[in-house]
This record gives sequence, structure tokens and C-alpha cells, in this order.
Amino acid sequence: MSDTLVLLDHSDAGALRTPVRELVTLARTLTDGTVHGAWAGATGPDEAALAELGALGVGTVHHLTSDADLHVAPVLAQGLTSLLGATGAAALLVTSTFENKEAAAYVALATGAGVVTDADAVEVVDDRLVVGKTVFAGSWTSRTAIRTPLAVVALKANSVTATDADVPSSPQVVTHPVAADAAARRVRLVSRTERPATGRPDLGSAHIVVVGGRGTEGDFSAVEELADVLGGAVGATRVATDEGWIGHDAQIGQTGVTVSPRLYIGAGVSGAVHHRGGMQASGTIVAINSDADAPIFEIADLGIVGDLHTVLPQAAAELRRLRG
Repeated sequence: MSDTLVLLDHSDAGALRTPVRELVTLARTLTDGTVHGAWAGATGPDEAALAELGALGVGTVHHLTSDADLHVAPVLAQGLTSLLGATGAAALLVTSTFENKEAAAYVALATGAGVVTDADAVEVVDDRLVVGKTVFAGSWTSRTAIRTPLAVVALKANSVTATDADVPSSPQVVTHPVAADAAARRVRLVSRTERPATGRPDLGSAHIVVVGGRGTEGDFSAVEELADVLGGAVGATRVATDEGWIGHDAQIGQTGVTVSPRLYIGAGVSGAVHHRGGMQASGTIVAINSDADAPIFEIADLGIVGDLHTVLPQAAAELRRLRG
């Protein structure tokens, strides 16, 4: 297959987002050509980021710059569309975030590309990308063949085991200015508010997620304690965010964040269908609920009938003891 382009999500400080390693690992399996990286921002990658990208096997890093705001999806999409033309890449891979999925839609409109979002598997079959994903609240697994010349795939975090390339590369950095047109400039970013740093991993890409539901009755202290012991992220059900017990950015479900961690722990979570649609693809599901008939036990690998305010602190204490 032809070259592949990967959007290199990174923090404002220039650190690569964890799911990017998965994207590049996947890209290497999809092409016998070059893996190109798209780096959007005022400043390009530093030596540490280039070293990491080289270990992953990225051949060229294209630094997208613009006098317009690259945080705005139409502007970023125009940059990616231009890069796809310049590199001749037949596929664009992005992490499956709200922002990237919006940009992917704009790329599709401009190029006629076939788009699949929230993918969890991608392979080449007869020179076409075949993409796997769960649908219908996680109850079905689908496979979609992209028949257009250009494919755009948004991959969920934790779908691929990230590995370094057998032969590392020395990425060349090429600056690629983006001349945003009038249509893209109609959208303007008024302000940005940084989330307070918690020291926990990003919810969408975390390997371990501890989730609190109605059963917490607004007290997330035990949920947060266990998440910190495990080095995981904290999530919540819709009712918990609607009640104002925790921010809406923590909501997991069909109208929130879709997660697929290696370990999901639900405390006081009933397992309503709209929540299950956002977490049912998790590797191992542990449920803690005082109601033995809670629907979440139907999909749990391990179910504990008990009071979360007793079980979670005991689990955290035992983990600390085992770690010495």
C-alpha cells in the first residue's frame, strides 16, 4: 500500500500523546512505503519528540504552520488535505477524539475520502483498508472495507499494542505552511481553558479507568483514591455529571467519551445502555454494586456485590500493601 500519514497529537509543551505511538505502530503494518507524520503548531517537534518518532519508524515529519488557528478543525483539515496531496499518502490515521473526528469530516468533504471513526482494528485486504469497530452500544462488531482511493480512519486508544520499529529512522522535518481560505477562517476560536492538572492520564487513552456512578451519591473520594493507586483515570456516568458531582468531561457513554481501557472498574454503576455503549469494548470489566441485579453484571468479567465505599478503600489498601 502507498504511504500513510499520521496526525501527531501532542501537548502544548511538545510531548507526544500516548495514542500516537499506537497510530504509528499501526501505520507501519499498513504500508510498504513511508510513514509520514503531521505536526500542527507554532513550534515544531523538539529533539526528544524526534527521537521518539524515529524509534517508532516515522520517516518524515511535516510541520504544519499557519497564520490561522490550527486548533480550529477547518484550518487543520486544510493542512492535512494539502499534506495528503503533497505526500501521495493513501491513508490518514488520527486518534479518535472529538476534535480529530471533526477534522476528519472536513478532510472527507474536501477529498471524497471514505471515513471510519472509533475504529479498533485496521488491516489491508486486497489493497483496501478493512476497518473493524463495535456498533449498536458495543453489541455488534462490524468490518468495513473503504473503497475510495483515500481512507481516513480515527482509531480508539488502546486498540493496538505500541512497539518500536525494527529499524529506527532519522526523521526529516519539513515545514508545510497552511494558507487557510476564507471559509476556514469563518470559524474563530474565542478562548481556550486548560483543564486543571490532576496527574492522572487522559480519560480517552488511559489503560485503566475507575468509574463512579449514582451509587457514589456524590462522593468520588474512594473512586479517585483507587484510580491514583492504580495510575488510572477517573470517569463517571451521565447521572453523576448531570448531578454536578464531577465535570462533564469525565462522562463515559454514547453522549460522552468512548473508552476501551485494558481494565475498567465501575463502582456504583448500574450499566444503563447509553453508558455501556461507551465502555463495553474494555479488556477486563470489574463491577462493584450493592444491587445484585444491576445490568452491568451481565457484561462484567468480575462482579462484586457490595458497598463501594467499603470495597474500594479495601482494594486500595491491599494494593498499597502488596507494593510494599
